[in-house]
Amino acid sequence: MSMKRSIISQLIASIMVNAIYAMVNYPIVLVSTILAPFSLLIVIAFVSHGALTPIAIGGALIMTMVSSGTSMQQDLSHLKNDFKVQDMVVSSPTRAWVYLLGMSLSEIIYSLPALIVLSILAAIYLHTGVLGYITIIAVMLIMFAFASSLGFLLSTLSSDIVQSWAFSGIVSTILSALPPVYYPITYIPQPFQYLAYLSPATYAAQIVQNVTGLTSFNSGAIALDWVVIIAITIITLFIAIKKSKWRED
Repeated sequence: MSMKRSIISQLIASIMVNAIYAMVNYPIVLVSTILAPFSLLIVIAFVSHGALTPIAIGGALIMTMVSSGTSMQQDLSHLKNDFKVQDMVVSSPTRAWVYLLGMSLSEIIYSLPALIVLSILAAIYLHTGVLGYITIIAVMLIMFAFASSLGFLLSTLSSDIVQSWAFSGIVSTILSALPPVYYPITYIPQPFQYLAYLSPATYAAQIVQNVTGLTSFNSGAIALDWVVIIAITIITLFIAIKKSKWRED
């Protein structure tokens, strides 16, 4: 029971330090979290004259979770290198997975304003059943687990916040610019579609687009999409926990 209480207190501490503090003391960050996923959504909606709005909303839900997970890299790097918070955590009995889980939960809370607005839009524009919404939520959680694991791994390898920005730029390009999340993959010329499949977000988007009836993929392709995002998430999570530079030798 005491260990359970200790883990819960560690999770609450992570949420308070990384989410609640910033949201209360710097409300402008809430505006930033809301604007980020809507930038491409609005552009796609205008350019397509509303035709791609439902697909863009599904993509915004996915990318909000991906962005929340990867942004943990910068937050952790800031806490680690500027405030030496991670040094204190590492010297305590806290395990890497508890620290990862706590910071992940804080990122979700940090992104709640955007998720709430997008959820309302999804209820209006995405016409699917209960199973469809459950599928969307499952995809979002899997992508968040992948992105937060990757963010945690990169943060432990980063020695400076400037280096963390470089990592963030590379990850954002691979996960946000390459994949056709806000539009169907058929909009990409055939020779370049293979590049889109380098990002797990592409597979996640295809599942969401298929379950909402916005695009159609055969059952074999959807099954492969599930296998890919689950496998990549498990592998990334394993590496983040086992191979991250958590404690100095």
